[in-house]
Amino acid sequence: MLDPAVFKAYDVRGVYPSELDEDGAYRIGRAYVEQFEPRRIAVGRDMRLSAPSMAAALVEGAADGGANVADLGMVGTEMVYFAVGELGLDGGIMVTASHNPKEYTGMKIVRRGALPVGGDSGLGEIRERGLAGAWREATRGSVAEEDIWDGFVARVLSFVEPNGIRPLRVVIDAANGMAGAMLPPVLERLPQVEAVRCFFDPDGSFPNHEPNPLLPENREFIVTRTLEEGADFGVAFDGDADRCFFVDDRGEFVPGDFATALFAEAMLAREPEPGGKVLYDLRASWAVPETITAAGGVPLVSRVGHSFIKQRMRAEGAVFGGEVSAHYYFRDFSQADSGVIPFLLMLELVSRRGRPLREILEPFRSRYFITGEINTPVRDVALKLQELKERFGPEGRVSHLDGVSIDADDWHLNVRPSNTEPLLRLNLEARSQELMEAKRDEVLAVIRA
Repeated sequence: MLDPAVFKAYDVRGVYPSELDEDGAYRIGRAYVEQFEPRRIAVGRDMRLSAPSMAAALVEGAADGGANVADLGMVGTEMVYFAVGELGLDGGIMVTASHNPKEYTGMKIVRRGALPVGGDSGLGEIRERGLAGAWREATRGSVAEEDIWDGFVARVLSFVEPNGIRPLRVVIDAANGMAGAMLPPVLERLPQVEAVRCFFDPDGSFPNHEPNPLLPENREFIVTRTLEEGADFGVAFDGDADRCFFVDDRGEFVPGDFATALFAEAMLAREPEPGGKVLYDLRASWAVPETITAAGGVPLVSRVGHSFIKQRMRAEGAVFGGEVSAHYYFRDFSQADSGVIPFLLMLELVSRRGRPLREILEPFRSRYFITGEINTPVRDVALKLQELKERFGPEGRVSHLDGVSIDADDWHLNVRPSNTEPLLRLNLEARSQELMEAKRDEVLAVIRA
């Protein structure tokens, strides 16, 4: 089964086996090789119940197409990116459905340099080749297992000074996802960190909660446990562990844009000279560009989405990039996103500043008042965007980089359509709590009218 609808803007995602099964995985593997003609690629898989058979079928398709396959086994998504960059491979495919519920399967696909393959960079061609199934003759490639664990652990730890991390108590919710496999060899190198390990057993049935920390109901556990343990902070990972979400020592959620600002400061401090470039997505709080500028960096705004961020990071030579959705990208990690590196950076940051995380965040929380992302179903996306532009555009500067953005002197917003549903996603910020709430309600009234 290979439903054309499983090909999304940035990856492949669908219900197993009704929308995507092993035959579809074989077709995608073979189509990928026919489209890009790689000599050697990496294939990894997550802990989902369908992942072993899906990855095996994908490997067969890629090998039958003529590629030599480095089989990484069960790894986190960022480990595929690492392997592609570190081993100089021509591409890689991770079998994962990331944070989706247990019935889903999917794939994240990259080319040489860990550059993503998306809707405008080859995924459409893979879809057409896979659906047609008219394969050319090819000499079958080889398949060999590849162990990249030691190299990966060394690379992520190179982003911090392990000896500079002081004794900290941290609650970690791995959500029965890949963080449960990836973090133990990292934590072994940090004996001073007292890690309260929760749901570390990789289990694709997700017996405790879905691996999507963006949903408040999935954060209830990490908030409660962080408070119960009196921890310095809590961290929750998504299913394939390429994103992590933080709560402070009072159990309060740390928005992705505030975390981006903190990590941007940390990465710029590592640069030998000022002027390092940092990318951030257009939904972000003013905290991000203002912090980057204050740290001697150059803030560059980007469209939402990892394919746009990664390509622009490479073009600009940016040291770091961050998204509100908790994707954090690092120049020295093949311009790819990682969930483990931000966790290590937070350990180092709290250690160096010697203050509770809530105090470190207080300057942001007292100056920048954000709504977070508010999603609303609408019947006519284009019509609503035009209404919003006409109603609020005269109050500020209008941009169409991604959806509609309006920047006034004391508030700004971005409203974007979903890639997969008839939804509008609102992010709004103001210089005061009162103004934020007032503008939020005004905008939502138009969206929901």
